[in-house]
Amino acid sequence: MNDASIPTILVCDDETDLCEMLSEYLGKRGFTVILAHDAVQLRARLEETDVDLILLDVNMPGEDGLTALRTLRVDNATPVVMLTAAGETIDRIVGLEMGADDYLGKPVDLRELEARIKAVLRRAPATVELPVADGARAAVPFGPFTLDIDAAKLFRDSGEEVALTAMEFRLLKLFAENRSRVLNRDQILEQAHDRSWDPFDRSIDIRISRLRRKIETNPQKPSLIRTVRGIGYVFDPE
Repeated sequence: MNDASIPTILVCDDETDLCEMLSEYLGKRGFTVILAHDAVQLRARLEETDVDLILLDVNMPGEDGLTALRTLRVDNATPVVMLTAAGETIDRIVGLEMGADDYLGKPVDLRELEARIKAVLRRAPATVELPVADGARAAVPFGPFTLDIDAAKLFRDSGEEVALTAMEFRLLKLFAENRSRVLNRDQILEQAHDRSWDPFDRSIDIRISRLRRKIETNPQKPSLIRTVRGIGYVFDPE
């Protein structure tokens, strides 16, 4: 964050009136708001400014929001809340698979949007703290990776960073803290999500599937995060 007490929100939507309304509303509630009206401006703003969360419209002219999100997730893990007028389940699934942290339909309820933003920011890696000894860093090695809790980053043994979304970090941190313990979906939902998000049935499975693609040698036959049929998942890197 630019200032620990003032989160910066980047609103990317081609509807000028909506952008102005969100800027005014969120600005009055303590957020710094910057605006973009298409994917090109979105990338330009990200080059210019560090932001804490992106509100990204799905149905933009030119490069749509889902395409922009896919490109963004190559090397950027900034939390993203998608906005859409469609409300189609397939859009929600695709958005989550591409790395969105939350989803909200239009017309936007401003109070709900504010609550969703705060919930996602609470889940963001930068806000995560883990008690460690003085001078020590909280790091969890597993397989060919090391999860750096302090930095909220995942590294390969080679030193290469593996880009994680805020949600993927929360999931991996939760599994690391519960090594070899079977977690059911309710436990994962309770500890890795915020209840105000109202996720749909497949949300946990989609997130874990995306995480597996980043850390498993063979995501189709996972060895690090295994499915326990009828119960949930277990993180067993040994």
